[in-house]
Amino acid sequence: MERKNRNRGTRAEGENNSVIYIAVSVLTVAIIAFVASFIFYGNYADDHFEIGSTGGEQANTNQSENRIELQTAETSSSMGKSVNEMAEEPAKEKTEKVAVNTNTTEVKQVEKKKQEQTKADAEKVKKEAEVEQTKVEEKVENPIFEKPVEGTIKKGFAKDNLVYSDTLKEWTTHNGVDIEAEKTTVVKTAAEGKVKAIKNDPRYGITVVVEHANGFQTVYANLLSTEFVIEGEELEKGQAIGTVGNTATFEIADGAHLHFEMLKEGEYLDPELYISE
Repeated sequence: MERKNRNRGTRAEGENNSVIYIAVSVLTVAIIAFVASFIFYGNYADDHFEIGSTGGEQANTNQSENRIELQTAETSSSMGKSVNEMAEEPAKEKTEKVAVNTNTTEVKQVEKKKQEQTKADAEKVKKEAEVEQTKVEEKVENPIFEKPVEGTIKKGFAKDNLVYSDTLKEWTTHNGVDIEAEKTTVVKTAAEGKVKAIKNDPRYGITVVVEHANGFQTVYANLLSTEFVIEGEELEKGQAIGTVGNTATFEIADGAHLHFEMLKEGEYLDPELYISE
């Protein structure tokens, strides 16, 4: 029995020794693996640290060189700019002076033109005033009219009143005066003037119209002839212009006479107020 227990103890001890051996072996392998890994990692880190250091130094070197080149370029540019500015400065000043002189010249020219225009306008106004003054001074007096033919006034002026017409057999207006005279009696212009028209009017018959100063106009109608004058002719006061007739259709029943009218600016006037015997 004792022997059996001894054998059992021996076997148990052997098993324990095997377990210890295995544990020691595993621990040893783990230590070796750890050491190997540590050594490998150290070498790897050193290599990369050297490469990184070299690259960093190279980068620092490149940055320094670039900074130096940039500073050099800036310095050169600044110096070149300063030199160019110094060289261009006189030309710039000259250009500015020329521009100022040009502007000043233009301003002076504009001012001169304004002054000339003002002077011309003043002279124009002065001349116009002188012309008006001359017109006032040279204003012609109204003509003095004379009776164009000797005879009795048989029908008077009736612009606002009515007179009886033997020809028309009715009461009507009468814008002139009828001066009784024998047929072929010479008719003379009542005042100096100019022959405006000679016509054969459907109502007034053979007629002469004469223009006078200051807008006056005289009309000689119911004439027999106008052989003494032509249109546009300048007439003296009392100059013959035609002969008495009986050609006016609206007064044919009144016999031979001169139908005489006066107007001013187109308005009919009473001839008896203006003609003298």
